[in-house]
Amino acid sequence: MTVSASIAVGSHVWVEDPEVAWIDGEVVELNGKEIEVVCTSGKRVVTSAANVYPKDPEAPPCGVDDMTKLAYLHEPGVLQNLRCRYDMNEIYTYTGNILIAVNPFQRLPHLYSNHMMEQYKGMALGELSPHPFAIADAAYRQMINEGISQSILVSGESGAGKTESTKMLMHYLAYMGGRAAAEGRSVEQKVLESNPVLEAFGNAKTLRNNNSSRFGKFVELQFNDKGKISGAAIRTYLLERSRVCQVSDPERNYHCFYMLCAAPAEDIEKYKLGNARLFHYLNQSNCYELDGVEDSKEYLSTRRAMDVVGISSDEQDAIFRVVAAILHLGNIEFAKVSDSDASQPKDDQSRSHLKTAAELLMQVCNEQSLEDSLCKRVMLTRDEKITKSLDPVAAAISRDAFAKIIYSRLFDWLVNKINNSIGQDPDSKSLIGVLDIYGFESFKTNSFEQFCINLTNEKLQQHFNQNGIKADDTYYYSQHVFMMEQEEYTKEEIDWSYIEFIDNQDILDLIEKKPGGIIALLDEACMFPRSTHETFAEKLYQTFRDHKRFTKPKLSRTDFTICHYAGDVTYQTDFFLDKNKDYVVAEHQGLLSASSCSFVSSLFPPLPEESSKSSKFSSIGFRFKQQLQALLETLSATEPHYVRCVKPNNLLKPSIFENSNVLQQLRCGGVLEAIRISCAGYPTRKTFDEFISRFKILEPNVLDESCDEVTACERLLAKVQLEGYQIGKTKVFLRAGQMAELDSHRSQVLGRSTCIIQRKVRSYLARKKFISLRKSVVLIQTLCRGEVARHNFEKRRRTAASLTIQKDVKMFLARKAYVLLCSSAVLIQAGIRGMASRNDLQFRKQTKAAIVIQSHFRGYLVHCQYLRLKAAAIATQCAWRGLKARRELRKLKMAAKETGALQEAKSKLEKQVEELTWRLQLEKRMRADIEEAKIQAQTALEKTRIEFQETKELLVKEREADKKVTEQVPLVQELPVIDHELVDKLTAENEKLKSLVSSLEKKIDETEKKYEETSKLSEDRLKQALEAESKIIQLKTAMQRLEEKLSDVEIEDQILRQQASMNSPARKSSGHLVQASQSLENGDRESQSATPTKRFGTESLRRSNNESHRENVDTLLKCITEDLGFSEGKPVAAFTIYKCLVHWRSFEAEKTSIFDRLIQIIGSAIEDQANNDHMAYWLSNTSTLLFLLQQTLKSTDSTPRKPPQPTSFFGRMAQGFRSSSSSMNVSIGGLEGVQQVEGKYPALLFKEQLTAYVEKIYGIIRDNSKKELSSLVALCIQAPRMSRGTSLRSSGRSFKNSSTSHWHSIIESLDELLSALKANFVPPVLVQNIFTQIFSYINVQLFNSLLLRRECCTFSNGEYVKAGLAEFEIWCGHAQEEYAGSSWDELKHVRQAVGFLVIHQKSRITYDDLTSDLCPILSIQQLYRICTLYWDDNYNTPSVSPDVISSMKILMTEDSNDANSNSFLLDDDPCIPFSVDDISTSLQESDFRGVKLAAELLEKSAFDFLQG
Repeated sequence: MTVSASIAVGSHVWVEDPEVAWIDGEVVELNGKEIEVVCTSGKRVVTSAANVYPKDPEAPPCGVDDMTKLAYLHEPGVLQNLRCRYDMNEIYTYTGNILIAVNPFQRLPHLYSNHMMEQYKGMALGELSPHPFAIADAAYRQMINEGISQSILVSGESGAGKTESTKMLMHYLAYMGGRAAAEGRSVEQKVLESNPVLEAFGNAKTLRNNNSSRFGKFVELQFNDKGKISGAAIRTYLLERSRVCQVSDPERNYHCFYMLCAAPAEDIEKYKLGNARLFHYLNQSNCYELDGVEDSKEYLSTRRAMDVVGISSDEQDAIFRVVAAILHLGNIEFAKVSDSDASQPKDDQSRSHLKTAAELLMQVCNEQSLEDSLCKRVMLTRDEKITKSLDPVAAAISRDAFAKIIYSRLFDWLVNKINNSIGQDPDSKSLIGVLDIYGFESFKTNSFEQFCINLTNEKLQQHFNQNGIKADDTYYYSQHVFMMEQEEYTKEEIDWSYIEFIDNQDILDLIEKKPGGIIALLDEACMFPRSTHETFAEKLYQTFRDHKRFTKPKLSRTDFTICHYAGDVTYQTDFFLDKNKDYVVAEHQGLLSASSCSFVSSLFPPLPEESSKSSKFSSIGFRFKQQLQALLETLSATEPHYVRCVKPNNLLKPSIFENSNVLQQLRCGGVLEAIRISCAGYPTRKTFDEFISRFKILEPNVLDESCDEVTACERLLAKVQLEGYQIGKTKVFLRAGQMAELDSHRSQVLGRSTCIIQRKVRSYLARKKFISLRKSVVLIQTLCRGEVARHNFEKRRRTAASLTIQKDVKMFLARKAYVLLCSSAVLIQAGIRGMASRNDLQFRKQTKAAIVIQSHFRGYLVHCQYLRLKAAAIATQCAWRGLKARRELRKLKMAAKETGALQEAKSKLEKQVEELTWRLQLEKRMRADIEEAKIQAQTALEKTRIEFQETKELLVKEREADKKVTEQVPLVQELPVIDHELVDKLTAENEKLKSLVSSLEKKIDETEKKYEETSKLSEDRLKQALEAESKIIQLKTAMQRLEEKLSDVEIEDQILRQQASMNSPARKSSGHLVQASQSLENGDRESQSATPTKRFGTESLRRSNNESHRENVDTLLKCITEDLGFSEGKPVAAFTIYKCLVHWRSFEAEKTSIFDRLIQIIGSAIEDQANNDHMAYWLSNTSTLLFLLQQTLKSTDSTPRKPPQPTSFFGRMAQGFRSSSSSMNVSIGGLEGVQQVEGKYPALLFKEQLTAYVEKIYGIIRDNSKKELSSLVALCIQAPRMSRGTSLRSSGRSFKNSSTSHWHSIIESLDELLSALKANFVPPVLVQNIFTQIFSYINVQLFNSLLLRRECCTFSNGEYVKAGLAEFEIWCGHAQEEYAGSSWDELKHVRQAVGFLVIHQKSRITYDDLTSDLCPILSIQQLYRICTLYWDDNYNTPSVSPDVISSMKILMTEDSNDANSNSFLLDDDPCIPFSVDDISTSLQESDFRGVKLAAELLEKSAFDFLQG
């Protein structure tokens, strides 16, 4: 693509760079065919003009989602676009209908949620941002609509993310075609959960990927006629068997080996394993563990996955037993037997591993048989069998072949087991296949595996280039990529011709042509026992020495090089022959098929006799070529879709984009070839509005209203004299280089315009300075003239002021004299009038006081009389109540005598309690007497002590007197005068009293203990008596029910007899009919409290009442089916139903059918769900009726039952109080005298059903409105795309009117809904919730469109949506808060997002300003998405600064590590946001007193109660 003619000084171009592949710069000098460019890195480059490519300076900084939209579709443009999008975490990009996926090497959970799947459901490809879900949805829709099977080819090199992309595709297809499983798990669940099993046994660590798939996988999802998954099949290709025995550093063997070595201790002991470093097949590399992966946990998860896909525990045990046996086989080493070429196990350790392997494989100690199969070969001749011993090298080769064939058969068994578990649908007519295949590989050492992998990619590249192949392989349909081009050319109705493209058929012939292809020669070499890789290489050199795609390296004697479409690859033939041999050694086959382990023997079924005797050779290459041919035939029968996975760097780390590495992958993946094909046609295509918007500056007159789009584009192209372009129906198609030429002309016009603008600006500045000077002069003149005028004015003002002062002074003096005279007269008059008024006031006070005294005295007399009457009434009432209570007591006593054994036990217990109580009281009395005696004794003792003290004092006095007498008369003898007998007696009595008191205290303590024990015993017996009494009550209740049933049977019998007697003329009933004392309730059985004779007499009357009641119910139901309208703002139907139910006492009925019939009426009435007006009518009625029920029904018990009749006097009194309070009168909606009753089960069930219908009708109205608004909101979302085409054909004012018409349509729809709800008097709380949820839905749709559609995330669209939001705000203001509620607040997300879009100078906004002031409610993911998608379609102003983007990216990376990270999209909440209490609160102030009921019912006499 030569664009030198359009390159000028100042042009922005791309130049090749050895470090970053391509670097941008600016042309500073032209020297013939050479140009000098100053790169953005600062260095200067001189290169040929043919080696540079133009750069689009107006390209969006965040890139474009489809690379066909690039102004310059070339290699550096594609690379830069991918890099820009990768830096913004936009990892998916379209190239036409091909999806390019760049591996982010980090979790991005917000891209793969179920809500994201819902967004892509049914959307056209390219409508939303690029995503694997879009590719899967396109394949699914095409399969459903056209009935054509589809295929999705996922390709890329190891580590590019093929496996994860395949998982995403499978998840989406399972989401679209998923169904509930009839037994166990569904098909799609089993397919998804088979991945861990296949990854464990088929994935390994390589140089480029820690989880590289070492096999190809093609998953067929089979669908039934309804588009649901009905079956599936997994096909695998070319498992890398050599990895089992040979691993290079730092790679690893298959994951399952390391998992088993890290298994729990009991499993390791069972399989006799140990550390992975101890096994030869694993220690060839120094890598044993992976970063971030725990093999022990992976082992357990693999076990669980096996359970899911249907592998039993016994089969799992056998599988891991085989894996362990392979590890033990690898540790067997061989040594040469002395004096012979035979081999044997090297040492005891090797024999131990041999024995363990034999036990694991055969479950018997058949060590010798296994040794013979490894060390010997049996050769069959015509006459005899010859046993040949193998040397140690051959024995080791035999051991490795044995291990490889076992692992290969094990892997095939796993795949077959998974397929059998999933099941296939033979009746399926369509399928979607997902191919996860290895990408093109080129390493330092390339062996047979890379040869087969690259052959696969050559075949797929041919399929990519040639969409269909006939049976003879000679005719090809049009190239796949160019087919897409041709479709667009045809759709746009432009002239086109076929384009030549690179055909790789010669490479395929070189590899697989018979009989002279490489595979054929390899098979031929394998058939000869003496062939070696040297002879095979020599044969290749001789055969293909003149082939342009085949070369021989100069420094190697056995290597060869093939020039693939993706580049040259040199292969080493060292192991080609060994890896190509696909046969099982007869000794190995016989040994394993004879294993006593059924699982092992099933892996090697015995071969048919003719097959075992046949010596026909089979090779891996031939079998793989057949599988590949079958795969291509399957793909050719389907409509292909492509996903190209790209690995951005070899370090496997996020945020690193290596240009050279990515560029090589784009070449290998055929993406650049597809771009080359596009460039051969018309690579640049612009819609008319985009083309005119960009190049209208070349010919401004094209914006004339009389000029249509096609003419405008032709005039623009004619202006620059371009040739070879094409103008289609909606787009302009340009040849390669023409876009650069147009940009060159545009740059020249812009340069000239810049000069004109500068000249105009300078002229404007000079004129502005002159005008400013002139204004200054005029201002100075004005100030001077003003100063002179002010002086003159001041003089005149002083003169006028003097005259005014004189006039005011004279007026003041005259007025002062007048005021003095006037005030004197008024003062005299006031004194006279005040004295008269005071006299009159005194007279009135006296009169009023007399009246008050009289009234108080008369009131006192009346109050005294009232008190006398009240006392008399209370006395009468007490006497009467006492009389009734005594009668009741006598009845209870009579009933108590008939209670039987339990009552006698109760009476005995009561007697015992009374006796114990009497004893306790007696003991208390005795204790009191003892205390009293003790007190008396103490008193007597105290008196004795006092007397003793007095006596002692007298004695002392007498002794003193005697001493005196003795002194006077010494001859007189002293005599004792103390009464010792009295003292002894008092002391004895005191001791007796003390002993008596102590004995009494002991008795009192014992009595108290006995009293406590007796009290406990009496309490236990009282509890038993109460339990017995409750059982008696239950038995009486059951007996009463049985008696009622018996009486019903007797009554029916009597009725039948009466009817029989009435039929006979001779027999006439002479019974006297007693009129029923209680009206029937809703046709149910009345209370059977009358005697049998009375019930028999009232039966015929009850039947007639039943019939009349049924007629009344039918009349009511027939009436409410019609639209009864409203009265005083209240629904007539609801109030009529309520009045009837209250009058018929339906709420208290144990059994009734009226509630079921009402529910049926409501259900049939709302079948027409499309009419919102009709739905609003029934929403108003049901919500009002629910409010009335909520206020009337008192009980909340859903299963009420009849309480038993109490037998005690206090129980009956309590029941009487309860019954009196349960039917208390309440005021409901202004209605006096309405009783609040205990709701029975039918009434409570009806209330629940009515609540459900209110919620259902509410949901219908809400969903109808959402459905109606969805199309209008979609038009508002699509308006930015439509506006560009419309703006050219209409003036600014008419376009503005047309663009706002969508918003007006939404407002009109909201007005219609509000009018319907108001006209039907729907409770305001329901109206508020309806509009709140509608506005929430609008918020979700508009906000998600900003995040998913780049054309919506623009400055102009922000202004457009802001205008619509202003309309919503005006509507909310007009609707008032009573109905709009918090609807405006529900638009907070889109309001803040639009506020960001329309703000100027976004680059100055800091991160804190963005998250705190502008958009505080938006998440980091949402802000990042809006900031990266934003672009200014009018002025090309930038988004926020890179620092802000980097801050958000860091926070997003931290959030991505959280497993609970949510999607950046909003979800619509479909819940019911109100409760019954909310409705009751809203209608609490309603007044139903003036409501006029249905006239049809008022005319009937049976409904006279409605008039009350």
